[in-house]
Amino acid sequence: MDDIAEIIRRLGNGEIDVLTALAQASQGNGFTDIGVARVDHSRRERCGFPEFIYGANKTTAQICLIIQELISSGQPVLVTRIKPESAEIVCAEFPRAEYDAEAATLSIRLDEPPEPKGRVLVVTAGTSDLPVAREAAAVLSLCDIGVEILNDTGVAGLHRIIAETGRLRSADAVIVVAGMEGALPSVVGGMVKCPVIAVPTSVGYGAALNGFSALLGMLNSCASGLTVVNIDNGFGAGCAAVRILNGMIK
Repeated sequence: MDDIAEIIRRLGNGEIDVLTALAQASQGNGFTDIGVARVDHSRRERCGFPEFIYGANKTTAQICLIIQELISSGQPVLVTRIKPESAEIVCAEFPRAEYDAEAATLSIRLDEPPEPKGRVLVVTAGTSDLPVAREAAAVLSLCDIGVEILNDTGVAGLHRIIAETGRLRSADAVIVVAGMEGALPSVVGGMVKCPVIAVPTSVGYGAALNGFSALLGMLNSCASGLTVVNIDNGFGAGCAAVRILNGMIK
């Protein structure tokens, strides 16, 4: 606090400008520079979830360094889009690590998980969408949100999703993961009053355009109020659901 007071005093006297004051106030406050990354220690307080590690394009050594810093500061760990060969090395280095090959996620909990708060239902149109759904579920689980996956309920057999009306309506939020034409979120959006987060996937033949058709279909949904995240972004959908439930459940 003394350092902050001195920065404010110098700013008030015109000795430094606003940008310099902000830079000095940030040093040593909330993050640690470990060379390969600046690890954010205050993200949970600011955003409601800890810093996660995007594993793609990072070396195994970089991932291990970031994990060690997170653990040292008492934070849980979630690595997304991690390669199997990297996951194998990380699991050997950190025996408490749990690797989900289908979701391409790796998690480390430091404590026993508390009683989950809330309930998010993650719905897939087809089994091919399951890896993205499991990525969303990994985020929710690490943030101590209750999560359940409802698989293979796409519009090609509409009776499958209608049969789950009770489960859908009892959820605090629903994440709907779909490829092809991306129609399922519109159906679910017309069935429930809770927040619905739509995730387009790159599942489908040529005109699916690697998920763009599903993305555009979801953005143009006639079920008002859908939240739509990026293609294959189960991680983003999970974070969106955490933010929503943090605002609902204290």
